[in-house]
Amino acid sequence: MTWEQVYAPVGGRLWLSALVALIPIAFFFYALAVRRMKGHKAGLITVALAILIAVLVYRMPLPMAVAATGYGIAYGLWPIAWIIVTAVFLYKITVKSGQFAVIRQSVVALTEDQRLQAVLVAFCFGAFLEGAAGFGTPVAISAALLVGLGFNPLYAAGLCLIANTAPVAWGGVGIPITVAGSVSGIDPMLLSQMAGRQLPLLAILVPFWLVAIMDGWRGIRETWPAVLVAGLSFAVAQFVTANFISHELPDITSALFSLLVTGGFLKVWKPRFVFRFEHGRPIHLPARESAVREVAAAQSGASSTAGQVIKAWSPFLLLTVVIWIWSLKPVKKAFQVFTVDIPVPFLHNLVQKVPPVVDKVTPYAAVFKLDLVGATGTAILLTALLTRFLVRLPWRDWFRLFAETVRELRWPIVTIGSVLGFAYIANYSGQSATLGLALASTGSLFPFFSPVLGWLGVFLTGSDTSSNALFGNLQRVTGEGIGTDPTLLVAANSTGGVTGKMISPQSIAVASAAVGLVGKESDLFRFTLRHSLALLLVLCVLTVLQAYAFPWMIPNGR
Repeated sequence: MTWEQVYAPVGGRLWLSALVALIPIAFFFYALAVRRMKGHKAGLITVALAILIAVLVYRMPLPMAVAATGYGIAYGLWPIAWIIVTAVFLYKITVKSGQFAVIRQSVVALTEDQRLQAVLVAFCFGAFLEGAAGFGTPVAISAALLVGLGFNPLYAAGLCLIANTAPVAWGGVGIPITVAGSVSGIDPMLLSQMAGRQLPLLAILVPFWLVAIMDGWRGIRETWPAVLVAGLSFAVAQFVTANFISHELPDITSALFSLLVTGGFLKVWKPRFVFRFEHGRPIHLPARESAVREVAAAQSGASSTAGQVIKAWSPFLLLTVVIWIWSLKPVKKAFQVFTVDIPVPFLHNLVQKVPPVVDKVTPYAAVFKLDLVGATGTAILLTALLTRFLVRLPWRDWFRLFAETVRELRWPIVTIGSVLGFAYIANYSGQSATLGLALASTGSLFPFFSPVLGWLGVFLTGSDTSSNALFGNLQRVTGEGIGTDPTLLVAANSTGGVTGKMISPQSIAVASAAVGLVGKESDLFRFTLRHSLALLLVLCVLTVLQAYAFPWMIPNGR
């Protein structure tokens, strides 16, 4: 028995229906931002509200609602939670083996200023991990690295979430853009070019934003040459790659170029004052005094050779190589032998999506992909295994660390499962589509709200890829209806989505787990919320200007 989605179930009134669909989201914001509820509790109540609305308001059959929620929970466990567990495990190995002490020394040797360390690790290195792996890998590893460098855990997690904006649209070797092209029928390279004419602005802005969060205008005044070099080098490489080379590589090329250029610049330029956290509190030191302390600290312990530094960083170099191998098409094809596709009972192709969300009535597939070998988390686990041999960690310690990681992440795993359950019931019941259609009904104002739709999609699903799959076609249809180039609006869904990543419940749970803030997800949500809204506003204004004032910026634009 099939069931057709209804997008205006409350008396046929779209905006009234949208207000009802907004209830679970509004509760989640209230629970974290006002009540400061623990993440797993807020997530479980939110998913319960979404199920009730799906069954009682949208008239979704109860077995379908339960199946959709279970599908989301399963996806939250595999592959999302699997990635987080293995990423944190890999970091713990570097700490246990003593390699992280060398990593810390190598970063401090480049710059002792933690404002610039945040730019290098959270922005540049995080973008590289985003381009190679995606999902929660860049936030989990980068945030853990910053904590190891002495950052306040809340700042470490928040900075990494905010830094992970400019690269998200091309994360996981360009998958979000590929999916946006697939669902909208627009050439992915055109969408990449359009995104490459929006996100470089954020790439220049975000490093300054990170410094301002840590140290205000004083920090910007003291570090602006290096911050400008980092952002500008990243933006140039991102623009060139996205527009002229490939829609799969902008993150990797821009991150590497920015790391090399900024690292080289810091060899010849230092800020006059050094900023860092000591005992969880920020302090300023004149560069000369800081240098004296740095020399004294270095003399108190053995300095590292180039070989030792390479060995210390090798787990992350190995991670890059292994994930790159995992992403190769022949390897992906080979891994399909070990992949089991499981149609979700009571759900697969039984829900029917209808116009205007799609061009014609379309069955909504629900197939759980159990890729035990091909999952990104498995690639990270293999890296952890290779690292074990490299650093000669005893097997007993290796297994103990893995068990310890799973035990520490048990509540974040519950949070991730619940918020993915909410995302999937919202999608399959039509609640997400109702919210999207309400925004799309704003007519000529829609270019302003187009990024908001992407932001909402990423908040709901935790993924720019999933947001594009959910709203990409709706963006195209709306663009054609109001006379705005669909390329701009479909791309804006992806670029607006990147600003929602930092407040997505899934991302909050991942970052909290990585830095030991389990149970304090509300603090992190409050930390990132205003920055998410501010950066979203920047993209909303930019999209309107490109739609009406500067259409020449749109590839093949009018």
